[in-house]
Amino acid sequence: MVSMARILAIHAHPDDVEILAGGTVALLAGRGHAVTIATLTPGDCGSHEFGPEEIANIRRREAAAAAARIGAAYLCLEFRDLAIFNDDAGRRRVTEALRQARAEIVLAPSPADYHCDHEAASVLVRDACFAASAPNYRTASPASDAIPHLYFIDPVDGCDREGNLIRPDFIVNVADVFGRKREMLAEHASQRNWLRKQHGIPDYVALMEEWTRKRGALAGVSHGEGFRQYRGHPYPQTPLLQELLSAAAIPLG
Repeated sequence: MVSMARILAIHAHPDDVEILAGGTVALLAGRGHAVTIATLTPGDCGSHEFGPEEIANIRRREAAAAAARIGAAYLCLEFRDLAIFNDDAGRRRVTEALRQARAEIVLAPSPADYHCDHEAASVLVRDACFAASAPNYRTASPASDAIPHLYFIDPVDGCDREGNLIRPDFIVNVADVFGRKREMLAEHASQRNWLRKQHGIPDYVALMEEWTRKRGALAGVSHGEGFRQYRGHPYPQTPLLQELLSAAAIPLG
């Protein structure tokens, strides 16, 4: 087992990691692992009240404060909302983030989700994991030593765009750190009005708890978060994240 691992939890927007994997990153940080939370965008379209630059500034501060709750670093890759595309420029930007973080484990968005940014980010992160250790695929930082272990985070509500359940490989029991997960998500206060108006969600923290309880029920625990390990060639096949989480990682049959 790795005594101290470097973990990059990367998603499209500020609050995505906190909603879908906040308990898991809190567990990992609490066990002494180096956690970086990264977002591809600063959430510049996430407001009816503020312009794009103003809300982006607010949301960067909120994301940094949420990460600080667990002693994690925060990084924004400065794409823009609804403008994440699978191209070479984007892939190099994500590859550079992986190299900067020296990530051994990457937690990435689900390939199937409700939002185009989530799905595009998933492809970029998957391919950047392969590129990170290729020295001739050049970015500002030197190549990584190896392809990192790649895990896909649950999609929103555990479903694809058509509402079909996406079954995880394992559930992480986050009951002991659920209070910390709530605190992290509550830092994203600017999203309360946006999610109420755009998504019809009256209380985004309460809805996160509902989703976390539903995922936990799959494994017989009160609060859970689901993950799938990417096993494509030549990505690492060993269960490194599961080993770091030990008994908190509950496999599903």
